[in-house]
Amino acid sequence: MQLTNSDIADLTKWRQKLHRQPEISNEEEKTALEVVSFLTPTEPDEILTGLGGHGVAAVYDSGKPGPTLLFRSELDALPIEELGNVPHKSEIPGKSHMCGHDGHTAILAALGRVFGRERPASGRVVLMFQPAEETGDGAAGVVADPRYGTILPNFAFSLHNLPGVPFGQVRIRDGVVNCASRGMRIELTGKTAHSSMPETGISPMQAVADLMPALAALGGGRFDEDGFAMVTVTHATMGEAVFGIAPGHAEIRATLRTRLDGRMAALCEQAEALAKGTAERSGLGLKIDYHEIFVASLNAPQAADHLRRAMDDEGIAHDDKDLPMRASEDFGAFGQRAKSAMMFLGAGETYPQLHNPDYDFPDDLIPIGARIFLRAAKNILG
Repeated sequence: MQLTNSDIADLTKWRQKLHRQPEISNEEEKTALEVVSFLTPTEPDEILTGLGGHGVAAVYDSGKPGPTLLFRSELDALPIEELGNVPHKSEIPGKSHMCGHDGHTAILAALGRVFGRERPASGRVVLMFQPAEETGDGAAGVVADPRYGTILPNFAFSLHNLPGVPFGQVRIRDGVVNCASRGMRIELTGKTAHSSMPETGISPMQAVADLMPALAALGGGRFDEDGFAMVTVTHATMGEAVFGIAPGHAEIRATLRTRLDGRMAALCEQAEALAKGTAERSGLGLKIDYHEIFVASLNAPQAADHLRRAMDDEGIAHDDKDLPMRASEDFGAFGQRAKSAMMFLGAGETYPQLHNPDYDFPDDLIPIGARIFLRAAKNILG
């Protein structure tokens, strides 16, 4: 169960094709079709499409009893203009694969090549190509799809490339690896007035001035403690961009972040109470809604042990430095119904950071990531 040099060349070429034609969250229709086209020659026992949006799941079934293993990658790109000069540079203005999801997808396609030639000795392998990771919609949509029950895994595994970590080394730990987060939108509604008579209106100015620092102050606690919370005000707007009208409307957006989902629920209650009290004092209408909701991503020890054993078998160095991360990752949704684990594969200590406009997934990571996943599958399923 290993890749040939021809496989690696094909996968690299295909990854670069995906890189040239990026699609952002919830728009991954052509990318999903590319995945189906690439995997069809491997003759999976089943291909599910349209999961949670444009998600694709390819199933390789041994026909014998055993666990179901799910390996997950992401299909979506980002609304970022690519500024690098690679030959396979994005051909879509304002959109690019600046997070490496094209590379993660190629790693899963590598597994399809191998399992197409030789099924696991027992159980099933599911390759899950998930949409909309960047917005937090994708994993939640997949697991909510009624068809997900037919491929419900015992174990779920994923990876993400990580610049700043030595090339080919892995970061992994038990427990929390990525924080819960969500975007909170606060809308304040008053009444406009002529700017010469602001007292005849109801302005949100003071409420906005009070709320921004008060929201940020809700955060606290050390990051290595379960009670950690963080609120980052990301956007604020008020009134119209004119001089003759005193404002009657304002909006504040903030990102709420915690290590654990229970702490997130409490943080939301605090933020909502703060916004409500501030609005009432100023005589303003209030509307609150949430966007880009990510649950905490936790590694189950048994699942993480399977990945560590696979890395040891393959001679790949790993440790738990710099984990958990403040950043969020929607893979946590898979862990709510399966033992799951995510690892972080080093892209190089001086490599451009994720979401930088000059980032490009290192193709030499494709066989490394595939080796780890293939070995884990071999160890579990035989």
